[in-house]
Amino acid sequence: MTTEHLIRHHQIKPLSNSPFAHADYKKAACEAVAIVDKAARAFPKWSDVKPEEKRKLLLDAAANIRKHSAELKQLAAEEVGSADNFLDMNIDIAVEFLQEAASLTSQITSDVLPNDSAHSLSLAVKQPIGVCLGIPPWNVPILLSVRAIAMPLACGNTVILKASELCPKTHQRVIEIINDSGFPENVINIITNRPDEASDVVDALISHPAVRHINFTGSTRVGRLIAELAAKHLKRCLLELSGKAPFIVLDDANIERAVEAASYGSFMNQGQLCISTERIILQDPIADQFIQRFVEKAKTLTSGLINDSSHPLGALINIKSGKRLQALIDDAVEKGATVLCGGKVNGFFLDATVIDNVTPSMRIYYEECFGPLVHIVRCRSDDDALTIANDSEFGLAAAVFSQDTYRAMKIAKRIESGICHINSTTIADDARAPFGGMKSSGHGRFGGSSSINEFTELRWITIANDDNPLPQL
Repeated sequence: MTTEHLIRHHQIKPLSNSPFAHADYKKAACEAVAIVDKAARAFPKWSDVKPEEKRKLLLDAAANIRKHSAELKQLAAEEVGSADNFLDMNIDIAVEFLQEAASLTSQITSDVLPNDSAHSLSLAVKQPIGVCLGIPPWNVPILLSVRAIAMPLACGNTVILKASELCPKTHQRVIEIINDSGFPENVINIITNRPDEASDVVDALISHPAVRHINFTGSTRVGRLIAELAAKHLKRCLLELSGKAPFIVLDDANIERAVEAASYGSFMNQGQLCISTERIILQDPIADQFIQRFVEKAKTLTSGLINDSSHPLGALINIKSGKRLQALIDDAVEKGATVLCGGKVNGFFLDATVIDNVTPSMRIYYEECFGPLVHIVRCRSDDDALTIANDSEFGLAAAVFSQDTYRAMKIAKRIESGICHINSTTIADDARAPFGGMKSSGHGRFGGSSSINEFTELRWITIANDDNPLPQL
């Protein structure tokens, strides 16, 4: 079938004002359309599979991921340079997501609605949506590829994973392992592409009439493009986007615990997480004490090759990331900030970097860093800390440290973020929890029972018997 035939058959055309618009679809996009067709044909049968059968398949997939963990970790280390302890966390939570999805297969229920008639029944029914497209990023390669498909499958949808161009082998192998657990043919699908083909492929996938839902995890810049294209076709999106997590330390905090949590939150996986700690907000009475201990810890976190145990931090994803981080550092220094440790990018490597005296005039104050780079802002009061924390377009994760739980909870409830942890690190995930952001960090939630609403269609169905009078003209 030719490109032109496929496009005419599905009545899909790149929109002239689409961010992904091109003169015509190329081969990769045609292959994407063909994969959607297969997923669409597999949907009716899969949507009728009994909950216990879906549950067994998902539990088998969880066991299979665990069984192949060493292989998956090796692939991810080679493609994106993740450290072993971070990849262990990837495996553990990926397994939990499949197990949680399995447990929720029998919780996709319908409700009987109040009804004035004794002769009719009114129902709110949750049904599978259809073909769901998942677009995960490279930085958490095992976990986020599993998360993109686990609950859609549990809800009875067929799925397509568009692999990241930076870790295609890892994403491909995740799908192969899950498929090997016994899922019917074409229920779980994957698309890989070269970077120069990405826009065509995304356009073709989202434009395809059979794709009914998109979940995307990645930058706010790309998320906006995805949302704009989806909106043109009136399709639902779950978006988990950029972050700039604030880490508030109040004057009564356990400093030792706060330093430990801030170090992990700022520098785990080289700070290349949307929930990484990027802004440390310190009340004046404890600021100097915290900074002294935090910088002492950060100075021990040097970067190097992941197989070199003398360096706790690994490499950045690419040279471009290093250049962007150096530009943020240089801009801050030129405008009066102080580098307390680190601060010099060497190709793919940047040691843990802490910057003090940061002001809103500096790019680093507002822009997501996505690297082992954190800055400090001092404040006077609880309200002052809250104002600084909310002075951001992003709202994904946050943390508050205080030994007064009521005081910390008051602040946590007012922080504009989808996630907030009291007396713990900003880096956390739980398959049972509603994970997602506010503001420019996206909308919708992965995880737990809240994800049932994301991946089902809610319908109103009524049943009337012959005794129920019909309205008259």
